[in-house]
Amino acid sequence: MHLRPGPDMPRLVARNPLLWLSLFAVVVGIVTGLGAALFRLLVALVHNLAFYGEFSWFYDANLFGPPSPWGPFVILAPVLAGLVVVWIVETFAPEARGHGVPEVMYAIYYREGLIRPVVAVAKTLASALSIGSGASVGREGPIIQIGSAFGSTFAQWLRLEPWQRITMICAGAGAGIAATFNTPLGGVLFAVELLMPEISARTFLPVVIATGTATYVGRLFFGSAPAFHLDRAGVGTVEDVALPTLVLLALLGVLCGLAAFAFIRTLTFLELRFERWRASPYLKNLAGMTVIGAVMYALFLYDGHYHTAGVGYATIQAVLDHRITLAWFLALLFVLKLLATSLSLAAGASGGVFAPSLFMGATLGGAFGALVVPLFGIDDFTVGEFAIVGMASTVAGGTGAALMSIVMIFEMTRDFHILFPSILACGLAVGVRRLLSDENIYTIKLLWRGVRIPKERHSNMFLVRHAHEVMSTDCFVMDADLAVQEALRRLPEKPDSEYIVVADRDRVVGVILVPPSLHGLRALAGHVTLRDIADRRWIVALPGQTMFEIFRRMARHDALYVLVVDPVRVPHAHDVLGVIARAQITRAVIENFGRT
Repeated sequence: MHLRPGPDMPRLVARNPLLWLSLFAVVVGIVTGLGAALFRLLVALVHNLAFYGEFSWFYDANLFGPPSPWGPFVILAPVLAGLVVVWIVETFAPEARGHGVPEVMYAIYYREGLIRPVVAVAKTLASALSIGSGASVGREGPIIQIGSAFGSTFAQWLRLEPWQRITMICAGAGAGIAATFNTPLGGVLFAVELLMPEISARTFLPVVIATGTATYVGRLFFGSAPAFHLDRAGVGTVEDVALPTLVLLALLGVLCGLAAFAFIRTLTFLELRFERWRASPYLKNLAGMTVIGAVMYALFLYDGHYHTAGVGYATIQAVLDHRITLAWFLALLFVLKLLATSLSLAAGASGGVFAPSLFMGATLGGAFGALVVPLFGIDDFTVGEFAIVGMASTVAGGTGAALMSIVMIFEMTRDFHILFPSILACGLAVGVRRLLSDENIYTIKLLWRGVRIPKERHSNMFLVRHAHEVMSTDCFVMDADLAVQEALRRLPEKPDSEYIVVADRDRVVGVILVPPSLHGLRALAGHVTLRDIADRRWIVALPGQTMFEIFRRMARHDALYVLVVDPVRVPHAHDVLGVIARAQITRAVIENFGRT
């Protein structure tokens, strides 16, 4: 039997949306946490099969694996798996191609929160194959899309309204980030800074609940340790960072902003070139993945490790542990990862850009630190900490989400020493990238399609203005039984009138907007009165009430007009100080945006 909520569910939710959405968020958090665990197990299985021919679920991405017994034929691992990825994507869900977050944004802003259920399954399989076989992509994009798809599907099943579906999508996305990286605060901030069109109690609390729930579920499987383990003997032992070191960290922030811009442009360039290449998707993937396999094998021949394969966490951990210290080699790894990730996604791999950004930031920051620490005799900041700041700054520059990046990298390393330097460097990285490109790594892909996503999350300042600042005082009180023709003759007494307050013995009956309502009625018969045409959809407000309060009451009563009176009582016409109309509000809001 096919179970589906009854028609009363939307009405039940409408009575107390905060309570019900919070309860639904628990379900989203549990399922997304389980999905994150399943996804990581699938990545482990694919990796062990592709590199070692073993059926095993164990894989620690923070440790370098042994050499593959396939020798140079390991180059074929991403090639063969990539062909299966193309088949999955082309057959079942084109949305699963690439890094996934742009598709989530598109669903939020242009599809009323509708995501097809098949996307979650297709994204899980395609991304596990891509990451596990060695494509240079991350696992955050897939789990964001998986969590979002479930949130949308669950909301559709419950027949929720569009804003409620969108809230469940954001809850699923934040929960996916939180469960994958053990970063509950980072998950919330990801949703807030990059996805949520509205930030209020009714949308924010479900996201917090979902991320908290998913974090708990994730810790049941992966433990509570941070994503990267640091040698505490060499980290955070100095309370303050000296001014000369802060200057160098600021310079690192600028470099990371340039690196983020280079990543965005390189990814865009290659994706456009592959899209315009008139060839089969399978041929495109074959060409791109062959290069990816060759690069990772070349690195293995030189250093004994497949650095650019998969998420690259083992390389990041090695940089943080000071096991890779050659500046030129770290710089080379940065360049190769940038090219490998861009090529992987352009060729059709399915995976995220967050982990590659971490890799690029760690290698760039590590190379910078390896140069300046001995050169300037720095003893208050380690090379590993320069790498951590580089991670935060590169992610911030690429995504534009500075606060998320600072908090997430702190949660992933738990190094208090890097907090203030990260704030400085991340701010500069975002600023530099915004000077060079207004679009971030997620929105630029949508811009190709002519789709623009708002990148600022702010409330219009119009909302905090008071009624007396907004109201129009150009109103004229007239008797309700006055004929329309007579009212037209009297209007020249006050030619600038915008509104007529229609009164019956000083009791307000309704409101008439003068230009469209009266001047178009000159042909009416003489017996038509103002009472007949007055609009009765009005509410009253005090002069000191904010527009935010007034908006809520207008929505609740479906009001077209607000009579500003002092004091508020059974309204008398002589108490009316001014009128606010919906059309006037629209003009004011638009004008306010023009000033920002």
